Amino acid sequence: MTFRKRWRFKLCRLPFLFFWLLLGFFVMIVTHLDPLFGEFKEPAAAWHERVVGQPDFEEILEARDQLEMDGLSPLKKSFKEDQLIIVPSKFKRKTNDVKKGNYKFVKPGSGKKGEKSTAVHGDLGKPVNLKLDGFEKDTEESGLGKHGFNEAVSERISLHRRLPEVRHPLCLHQQYNRKLPTASVIICFHNEAWSTLLRTIHSVLDTAPKNLLKEVILVDDLSQQGHLKTALSEYISRLDGVKLIRSNKRLGVIGGRLLGAARASGDVLVFMDSHCECHKGWLEPLLDRIAGDRSRVVSPVLDVIDWKTFQYYHSVDPQRGVFDWKLDFHWEPVPKYEKKQHGSLVSPVRSPALPGGVLAVERHYFQNIGAYDPGMSIWGVENMELSIRVWLCGGSLEILPCSRVGHLYHHRVPYSLPDEETVVKNKIRVAETWLDSFKNIFYKRDMAAYLIGKAEAPNCTERVQLSRRLGCKNFHWFLSNIHPELYIPEDRRGFSGELYNVGTGYCADYKTRWGAAGDPVQLSPCSGNGNQHHEYNSMKEIRFGSGGQFCFDVRQEQVIVSECTLQEQPHFRQQWEVRQQSGGIAHILTAKCIEAVKSGASLGLFLRPCSPVASQHWHFEQLIVMNEG
Repeated sequence: MTFRKRWRFKLCRLPFLFFWLLLGFFVMIVTHLDPLFGEFKEPAAAWHERVVGQPDFEEILEARDQLEMDGLSPLKKSFKEDQLIIVPSKFKRKTNDVKKGNYKFVKPGSGKKGEKSTAVHGDLGKPVNLKLDGFEKDTEESGLGKHGFNEAVSERISLHRRLPEVRHPLCLHQQYNRKLPTASVIICFHNEAWSTLLRTIHSVLDTAPKNLLKEVILVDDLSQQGHLKTALSEYISRLDGVKLIRSNKRLGVIGGRLLGAARASGDVLVFMDSHCECHKGWLEPLLDRIAGDRSRVVSPVLDVIDWKTFQYYHSVDPQRGVFDWKLDFHWEPVPKYEKKQHGSLVSPVRSPALPGGVLAVERHYFQNIGAYDPGMSIWGVENMELSIRVWLCGGSLEILPCSRVGHLYHHRVPYSLPDEETVVKNKIRVAETWLDSFKNIFYKRDMAAYLIGKAEAPNCTERVQLSRRLGCKNFHWFLSNIHPELYIPEDRRGFSGELYNVGTGYCADYKTRWGAAGDPVQLSPCSGNGNQHHEYNSMKEIRFGSGGQFCFDVRQEQVIVSECTLQEQPHFRQQWEVRQQSGGIAHILTAKCIEAVKSGASLGLFLRPCSPVASQHWHFEQLIVMNEG
């Protein structure tokens, strides 16, 4: 081939070479811009299915030993470096991993300005069908079965939805310190739904000021669902300031939060459930109160997110947290004397107990006061134990009206929560450590706790020593100064226990929620578990309820329960005379006796002229008789 022909042949090939160069350049541009435009170019379901199908390459951390904490020792000693094992990854991560000690966290990749996370949600009001683990979650029933709420509705709501402004107008003019401490938000989760978990994360990121939010730490407590594996790792790797820790041992809420706290670097720890939504301005009031006194443990007002519709319902009247003698948490209105003392509707509310959903505590104070009790298992009353300990050992608890967070309350208890025995054992630890002689009141109202405590006495030595080192007060001080409204039962022998009717062989019962009164007392088969405990006291009241808050009352000659009012003002309808010899219970105001009468399909209690019939014969049966000395 001559030189001229060879040159002409090369010129003919140039357009093809130029075409392939342009094509390669275009592919490179699209590849680099994919993270930027992923929110608009790829449906949520398609992205989610793509990453779910990939092998799991996430680092796994294991707390090999039981959580151990030496009272005042720092949290980092509870999770020593050699207690956590990194399982070698089989696949190389594309993003840059950041190691800290012997831990490996999932952190953002490049973090370039303008980079957006890939969307796995739809716009507000537009339905999105996510396919998780190979099946469509497009029915209410599937969500209820797994999570106890309507997951299908949750998936149709934006991960960035804005909540309505429900704060008091005075909150909008509140001034906070210019230099506030930083916060580490710790979110522990186990098999949480994809939409609620991500909405919680984005809600924190969207509402917390960047200069105050040190980090968000996710603790995966041995989740088994596929969407919480590689898909979650990929998603979190695109979020700035979010870390993910995985455990291959079930730790529960208590252990998971301790693990997150051990690795936190913010000044304040904010523990948050994995199904919350935050209001704008929720974080600043919490940090401001702690900045004024590091021994304060504070909580936002927890509003309700409806499990079925995901509608947001805000509380109007201020509430505070309390507990009864079964160590169950309840809400109640703030007493009048507390309202008068504070004056303003936006003043912090002093609370005997805090809920476990969201609370903030200064990191070093949390360490010094003993963190969560590591002897407790999985979940249950850890918030009660912390609340009592903080008050007794020199701290204080507050609920801040200007801080609002929505909390999703489940329709049913998800399968992942512990069995009843686990919760009872946690309660026993609280009673044995902090209630002193008042623990007998607890045991008389919970037969299961009494039997378990007798068969397997807990070892609370370390927590008792912690109480002594901190110089903590006794529980009588708590009842006198923090929660004087909690009725202290007398529980006299022969005048307390199950109220048994000789004529029917049944026991007096009242099934209702805490604080709900006004319905008739009925007769039910005697349970023998302490839930039907009644007491006849020296004020001639017949009290009922785990907090002793209900009194026998009369309405049209039918025995009902009402809120006990005799201490505040005379209410003679609530006074009775127990006649031990005849077994009768006479109403002092009418001089008639309580009789078991069939009313429709049930047995009720009515006032009738006193007579020796068996249906008017009653006696108290104490299930547990203790040596009060």
